Amino acid sequence: MVFVTIIIIAIWLGIFGILIKFDVGGFGSTVLYPLLKDVPVVNRVLPDVDVTESTEADAYGFDSLDEATAYVKELEVQLADALDKNSELTSKVDELNAELAELDTLRQEQAEFETLKEKFYEEVVFSDEAPDINEYKTYYESIDPENAEVLYKQVVEQIQEDEEVAAYAKRYSSMDPESAAAIFDTMTDDFNLVAKILGAMSTQASSDILAAMDSKNAATLTKIMEP
Repeated sequence: MVFVTIIIIAIWLGIFGILIKFDVGGFGSTVLYPLLKDVPVVNRVLPDVDVTESTEADAYGFDSLDEATAYVKELEVQLADALDKNSELTSKVDELNAELAELDTLRQEQAEFETLKEKFYEEVVFSDEAPDINEYKTYYESIDPENAEVLYKQVVEQIQEDEEVAAYAKRYSSMDPESAAAIFDTMTDDFNLVAKILGAMSTQASSDILAAMDSKNAATLTKIMEP
């Protein structure tokens, strides 16, 4: 029985060795060869594998170390270019951020200027104790026009508007109150102008026209003209 068992084991080992030698299924060359290629005697059972000496350069598809070195240098050049471009982009971003900061400052200064201008007009130019507006016009003409351009234009426009309102007031004052009232009753979409015209008239003339107007319209104008 022992002898038969040994024979059977030997036969299976022989079959197994043949399968490995002929590399059936690639088991011998892919699995066993890397493990047993350096083991004496046993490595004779391994299949004949055409092994060529490989290097790390071969793993990357290079035929020589010079090719690998050249490729590395090329990569270094590309990296340097990328770093330069990144530096340029960073500088551009810094410049844009600086410009945005300047714009924010200008917007704040513009807002402060508008606030001061409104306060100046309200408390100085158009207050009850303010000098005649023509004096401001003369003042703006005497200083640097570029610096006073905005204020100057608004003063000129105000003078022109006041002159037009005064002309309207003179024209409607010469009409009978009923005719003027009938016209003003149709100007419901521009009662601010009507209020300015009435305000430029004498108290008697404006009172006569308001008395002749529709009571609802007269009440609205009175509220607008309220000091």
